[in-house]
Amino acid sequence: MPDAKGLAAARRMLQVVKGLTNDDLVISLISGGGSALMPLPAEGVTLEDKQAINRALLISGATISEMNCVRRHLSAIKGGRLAAACYPARVVNLLISDVPGDNPIDIASGPTVADPTTCADALEIVARYGIELPAAARALLESGEGESVKPGDPRLARVTTKLIATPQMALEAAAKVAACVGYTPVQLGDSIEGEARDVGKVMAGIALQVRRHRQPVAAPCVLLSGGETTVTVRGKGRGGRNVEFLLALAVALDSEPGVFAVAGDTDGVDGQAEIAGAFVTPDSLKRAWAKGIRPRDRLADNDGHSFFEALGDSLVTGPTLTNVNDFRAILVL
Repeated sequence: MPDAKGLAAARRMLQVVKGLTNDDLVISLISGGGSALMPLPAEGVTLEDKQAINRALLISGATISEMNCVRRHLSAIKGGRLAAACYPARVVNLLISDVPGDNPIDIASGPTVADPTTCADALEIVARYGIELPAAARALLESGEGESVKPGDPRLARVTTKLIATPQMALEAAAKVAACVGYTPVQLGDSIEGEARDVGKVMAGIALQVRRHRQPVAAPCVLLSGGETTVTVRGKGRGGRNVEFLLALAVALDSEPGVFAVAGDTDGVDGQAEIAGAFVTPDSLKRAWAKGIRPRDRLADNDGHSFFEALGDSLVTGPTLTNVNDFRAILVL
């Protein structure tokens, strides 16, 4: 969640780049998390307003692209505004992508790149998910005063952007490891989105197809995927999108032998818990039932972290100091 320390840091960034010249060079290192860690509300919007809107977006089921569109148009630093403040200096962006599709405008809500989306787009997203906006935020969007810096703006003419780490790079590295130990890697995509529990069901179906029909490849294989799923929060449990995915996967697999899985956020934090994700084994459901835990009930309550903690199957990495989105691997023997 955005906080006062992030607000102070964002203000300092704008102060640091004030008064640059044509001879200056700004190296911009940007990774995921910047949308929350670098809050600078637009005029009239308070930090408390941004926190409330952010909280509503996180539980709405909106995609990361949709959330960041709203954030950009309520910001005084995102949506190309930081790059515009650097003008006429040269800006070199080195980006670590944590978003499906690696669109620079969605990495930390694009503080140093042009934004083709509009205030009208942001309003449509807010309406789509039934999010209540504070009066000042709604006025900013409806008036168009929250418009971001657009492609073709001369202040961004000297900005160049390079992706230095992406979800696809992580999947390719994992595929090499799998191949080296004799498992056929199957790349299912680096930008898979949707409700985490629905993605879990689909992935379970693919794993079962491998087990039963040797399609699309024969076992042993590893099904690899990345991206960022979403969770529409309906329960009161402790969860995150990766543990929600895994719990739905386990329920759908129904103790199928020979199928193991791991999923986690590559920054080490899934949801709001200091837990990266978890593991699934063929006996996960059996061990849960033995403890009096009902998997479907925990899934309904969005309580994935409590479920896997009770089994001792949480994945705890600590801060990884990088972020290339979620990583999922399903081993089929």
